[in-house]
Amino acid sequence: MDETISYCGLVCQGCGIYLATREKDPDKQKKMRIEIVRMLKEEFSQEEKLEDITDCDGCKTENGRLFSGCKYCEIRKCARQKRIENCAHCNEYACERLDRFFTDYPEAKSRLDVIRSAL
Repeated sequence: MDETISYCGLVCQGCGIYLATREKDPDKQKKMRIEIVRMLKEEFSQEEKLEDITDCDGCKTENGRLFSGCKYCEIRKCARQKRIENCAHCNEYACERLDRFFTDYPEAKSRLDVIRSAL
């Protein structure tokens, strides 16, 4: 399976919401979504309900489903406005918004740094 690198450098195929969207077994899917709610509360202090965990086809989807966190993501919005493949392609890389994001997701920075070095 090819990896989809999101605008911010995360890999969609590693996202619990993306994986739950693709789960065919409804019981397994529900358990995955319950775990996502727990993780959002513990790691990000976000009070989400099970019904808030919507399907997501990845942040680069044109007409697909998007999780609310992706739908309203400022990094995604900026990259789409600039029509870039991901933030590594941006003339302003790494901006203040990304630097804050990288504090929680250093693996995303590493991934984008590798992409940027190859440009």
